[in-house]
Amino acid sequence: MNDKITNWTTSDDAMIENAIRRGASRRELLTMMLAGGVALSAGGLTLGRASSAVAATPKSGGHLKAAGWSSSTADTLDPAKASLSTDYVRCCAIYNRLTFLDQGGTVQMELAESIKSGDAKVWTVKLRSGITFHDGKSLSAKDVVFSLKRHLDPAVGSKVNAIAKQITDVKDVDPLTVEITLANPNADLPTILSQHHFMIVQDGTTDFSKGIGTGAFKMETFQPGIKSIFTKNPNYFKAGGAHVDSFEFFAISDDNARVNALLSGDIHLAASIKPRSMKLVESQPGFVLSQTTSGNYTDLNIRLDLAPGDKADFAAGMKYLINRQQIQKSVLRGLAEIANDQPVSPASVYHNAELKPKAYDPDKAKFHFQKAGLLGQSIPMITSEAPTSAVEMATIVQQSGSEIGMKFDVQRVPSDGYWSNYWLKAPVHFGNINPRPTPDILFSLLYASNAPWNESQYKSEKFDNMLVEARGLLDEAKRKEIYGQMQVMISEEAGTVIPVYISNVDAISAKLKGLEANPLGGMMGYAFAEYVWLDA
Repeated sequence: MNDKITNWTTSDDAMIENAIRRGASRRELLTMMLAGGVALSAGGLTLGRASSAVAATPKSGGHLKAAGWSSSTADTLDPAKASLSTDYVRCCAIYNRLTFLDQGGTVQMELAESIKSGDAKVWTVKLRSGITFHDGKSLSAKDVVFSLKRHLDPAVGSKVNAIAKQITDVKDVDPLTVEITLANPNADLPTILSQHHFMIVQDGTTDFSKGIGTGAFKMETFQPGIKSIFTKNPNYFKAGGAHVDSFEFFAISDDNARVNALLSGDIHLAASIKPRSMKLVESQPGFVLSQTTSGNYTDLNIRLDLAPGDKADFAAGMKYLINRQQIQKSVLRGLAEIANDQPVSPASVYHNAELKPKAYDPDKAKFHFQKAGLLGQSIPMITSEAPTSAVEMATIVQQSGSEIGMKFDVQRVPSDGYWSNYWLKAPVHFGNINPRPTPDILFSLLYASNAPWNESQYKSEKFDNMLVEARGLLDEAKRKEIYGQMQVMISEEAGTVIPVYISNVDAISAKLKGLEANPLGGMMGYAFAEYVWLDA
């Protein structure tokens, strides 16, 4: 038993502290410790130590102000339609999910008390009792049924419709029990339900402008593309609730302006700053950096159904022309890992490390461009400050192309409107994808033939069939093998060039405490407002 106790580390203590902050019950905490090999007697000591640490640290009160990097007049409070960081931050503040991912990527319960299945096809969800919406209505199974079924309705326009389609039936068994039936077994369902889009809304909601949820904050002001203001929910079901009294969030698309707002004291957090701004922040007393590496990336998208991407050799040439090392070292100042043109990062257990990234090889690139009959032609390339470091990446590609006689007309467009006017639409353009915790989610959103965000319009019946097969496998070794093959297919066949996996860096005031890493991305997977506090 002593060996088991010794194996419990300080990082495990931190995990327990994080779970306490998120409102985990004592039973759930002891279950976590027993799973880690801690005896009940030692578990009690660990729990007491963690509880004391949590209780001693946070302070209540204050008005939190933070700035993201992306917004639009199409900003929404409908979690099914959320697509930008500002959407995710708002949804995390006013709604809850059935599950969430802790800092170690482990699924924990939130609105659900438990989610169980004997065959990974039929799942039983037990809800916590005593949870109320902001308007006083009690949370019930009908709210969960309504929230999940919305994703299946084409008229809703859910961003995760392709993922949700595997749900063939969802029904309320009793006021606090929901039964979810899938078309085929999927062991990832508890993880899928932790995604931002699967927030639970009130049964029958058609007007989302008021943001009625069960979350830590109530919506006070919502001005799409401008700002949002929230106040603390006094009836929140988690012990203690949010630490700050109120919270304001908006976007400053220009990186320099966002950093200057932080340094001048106008905001407490500047999200996702660029590497070139890091030294400035670090040189100023009273400010710190929070780094998360969890699979975020900026990619160069070549639509395979439009010229010039309709010639296969153009995409092949671009994958050799991209100078990954230069992007990693010069553009991102080393805050990135070299990628191999597919979205599953080394942070995932399913990452195919045997799939090597293509080396920078201008001669091979030139060969493919000549074969495509495009060498010497001017190719428009749309870029913007909206996708992280996309302007710098475009410049590098342009310079490399000029050395072999390949001309790229780099067209820099405004951040405002980029995601609605250019992303997914322009023949050659840049995108930026936030981390997702499973290959199934990444592939379903981005590469399946019916994927809502199919950036290069990649279509493969073989890929689609493999996706369904891997989804239902309980044999992890076989599942990993199939996901490895699918990564090779994306790398070789799709029109997405993914040069590096980017480390997200949020710059924060030293007054802001409690910010932690999360596998769903920066700003604690966009849920930071509930957990941080201000140390005046």
